[in-house]
Amino acid sequence: MHQRNSGNRRPSGTDGSDFSYRMVVDNRYTTVAKGKSTLSNVLAIQAVVVLLLGVLDILFILLKKEPLEILAVASIFVTIISIIIGELGRKRSRVSLLKLYMAASSIGILGSIASIIQLKASTPLLGLGLSNCNWETDKFDVLKIACVAVGLFVQIFSISKTTSLIGNMSPKRAS
Repeated sequence: MHQRNSGNRRPSGTDGSDFSYRMVVDNRYTTVAKGKSTLSNVLAIQAVVVLLLGVLDILFILLKKEPLEILAVASIFVTIISIIIGELGRKRSRVSLLKLYMAASSIGILGSIASIIQLKASTPLLGLGLSNCNWETDKFDVLKIACVAVGLFVQIFSISKTTSLIGNMSPKRAS
């Protein structure tokens, strides 16, 4: 019986001079892989912010036994759908899904901003008249404004990373 030698022998068929023929990964592919990883993290952060905002908003409204704000709930729903589309586009490397994600998530964050503006138009401003307002309501409004501000920051970062990813995924044409 012949046993294999597991020493430091060079594989048969090569003398070590074939280094110049080995494949090299193009920088664009490593950039796309890094961009997909970053976008995955951004989508996770965006989902946490949206879920925090959505759950707290709906829970607080239900506890106060008030009617739901349709604009806020719709914007949360649109953002959740956009996160799912973004994750599909990221996993499958589909530029069209990533563009749809950018548009839908932008509409979702704009809806959240509009619901904050609508809320503030119907109630006194935070800095004015706090002494005669309900403190619990104002604390929740401050939390909601903070969540929307963080969501806006994440959205801006998300658009920049997604645009960069789309640029690197698209084939370069020689002229």
